[in-house]
Amino acid sequence: MTGVAMAFNAGKRVKRQVRGGVIAALDVGTTKVCCFIARVEDGGVLRITGIGHQVSRGLRAGTIVDMDAAEQAIGTTVHTAEQMAGETIREVLVNISGGQPTSQTSNVEVPIGGHEVNNADVRRALAQARQFQGGADQELIHSIAVGYAIDGNRGIRDPRGMFGDKLGVQLHTVTAGSSAVRNLTTCIARCHLDIDSFVVSPYAAALAALVEDEMELGCTLIDMGGGTTTISVFFDGKCVYTDCVPVGGAHVTNDIARGLTTPVAHAERMKTLYGSAIANAADEREIIDVPQVGEDEPSQANHVQKSLLVGIIQPRLEEIFELVRARLEVSGMGKVAGRRVVLTGGASQLPGMRDLAQLILDKQVRLGKPMRINGLADATGGPAFSTAAGLLAFAVQSQAELPGFSAEDEPPKHLWGRVGFWLKENL
Repeated sequence: MTGVAMAFNAGKRVKRQVRGGVIAALDVGTTKVCCFIARVEDGGVLRITGIGHQVSRGLRAGTIVDMDAAEQAIGTTVHTAEQMAGETIREVLVNISGGQPTSQTSNVEVPIGGHEVNNADVRRALAQARQFQGGADQELIHSIAVGYAIDGNRGIRDPRGMFGDKLGVQLHTVTAGSSAVRNLTTCIARCHLDIDSFVVSPYAAALAALVEDEMELGCTLIDMGGGTTTISVFFDGKCVYTDCVPVGGAHVTNDIARGLTTPVAHAERMKTLYGSAIANAADEREIIDVPQVGEDEPSQANHVQKSLLVGIIQPRLEEIFELVRARLEVSGMGKVAGRRVVLTGGASQLPGMRDLAQLILDKQVRLGKPMRINGLADATGGPAFSTAAGLLAFAVQSQAELPGFSAEDEPPKHLWGRVGFWLKENL
């Protein structure tokens, strides 16, 4: 194994236990709410048994702004999934994309007195790491050990069995705004559900959409949602950086609605049917009917060239990718991530998105979707459902056990082989 990761839940300690092999994941997004219920089969294989999803209400940029509307959307979605699965769930894993998640790296070092490093030493180093305190308005979501060092010698994946005087751990911590986390916790509690764990959206999406070689060699995952675009960087099998840009596909839709004075619902439809991230010569010859705000008669619709629609969409998408590029450059993660980018999320599906991303980011880009999960139909197996599928992967990953640790201190294996971190729950 390559490291130890600790997932921290907001406010209370939760031991994850898969009851009867059933896991539930809840993706609460700005534009849609999705619930996956899965059963863990032999060999850790996931099979989806229940799916519920519908338009999200009461959220903006991943943060709850209307508690009642959000509660109704979540409750309806979970009930639909329960009916399909024939199960009643009590706990869910939930994504975090609001609250402006913040990522930072720190180092912790503990003396080991020259003896052989054992499990107790690793736990002691992690215990010291758990003393991390964010600001008064921050909740700790993840604390992931991305590397070890013994007497200053870095690059150690598993220090157990080695000798030295000091054991060091490099930690990647992710925090989010306390108010956003507590509001989401309260909303889900009002649906009579307990939260097993929070997982930041780009981390979950990466577990579903990245292959192991991408995690090892260096890769940036960009999860393009409705209200936010989130980023995670993997290197040497570990998540080393996450970030969030508060712009997403819903902003593109609003630009279309304003620019063409059409209702938002029609703007979304035009974006889906005719939209493109990059213009081409044929756009000048294609004419689109644009219903006008407040007009009931079809005869009152405007007739515009498709090039006008693309001319509204492309600048906003360019802005998103330029913001992502700037965040990577400022953080110093641009080179660490290598030349590979994986796009996922519902807003990534416009034609030409891959080409535009390659042009602005100057990297090799592919479109990612959930992998290695059975029972997903084509309608729910696309990029829009990567985060929900990744939450299930996170749950199963945390179940596997290695010899030498108790259930409480177990460093689990990855669902799909060696990925590079152990998980531990606290608080």
